[in-house]
Amino acid sequence: MATTELELELITKALIKGQASRVKTLTLLAIENGVTPQRIFQHALLPGMQVIGSQFRDKAIYISDVLIASRAMHAGLHALKPLLSQPKQSSLGKIVIGTVAGDLHDIGKNLIVMMFRGAGFEVIDLGIDVQTEDFMEAVIKHQPDILALSAMLTTTLPMMPEAITELERLQLRDSVKIIIGGNPATQEFAQSIKADGYAVDVFKAVDLAVQFVQ
Repeated sequence: MATTELELELITKALIKGQASRVKTLTLLAIENGVTPQRIFQHALLPGMQVIGSQFRDKAIYISDVLIASRAMHAGLHALKPLLSQPKQSSLGKIVIGTVAGDLHDIGKNLIVMMFRGAGFEVIDLGIDVQTEDFMEAVIKHQPDILALSAMLTTTLPMMPEAITELERLQLRDSVKIIIGGNPATQEFAQSIKADGYAVDVFKAVDLAVQFVQ
């Protein structure tokens, strides 16, 4: 038990330092030693990114540091992917995600996509500058459990209620949960546009998504 905890702690520390190759090596070693992919994700990779997220919010590190850590996270997830994608590891649910029209920011969205996939979700990433009609088309085509809308500019926030209104018009609103996120978004704004959830960071987004499919 103590050995397993040490293995997980070493992975977490390597991730925080942005040591991608070390994270991958330690992850593979932990798998060989019988640690489950879910435990590695939940107790080593995710805690490491939580530390990075906290440091970034406190302005102790820069976005470049977040990107380096996210690459290390991806290295660990890449090592886990063959096991997580086995038939017995069924998908938790399906998520359509995109940055709303007029917004070209994707760093935060890309990190959330990676975290969703690591948690076991099937993710359809529509990219950036996604028009409302493209979100609607994706919801109709993929029938997701969750629609995640991202905006990093105050000027693009109105695209979120526009998407929700269009879902209502097409009588699709009750078929999908909506999570919104991004720097200008708030809990109050989410409530005002009748979104189902607001994610203050990538970790809250994963928590909400898991809650919605349980």
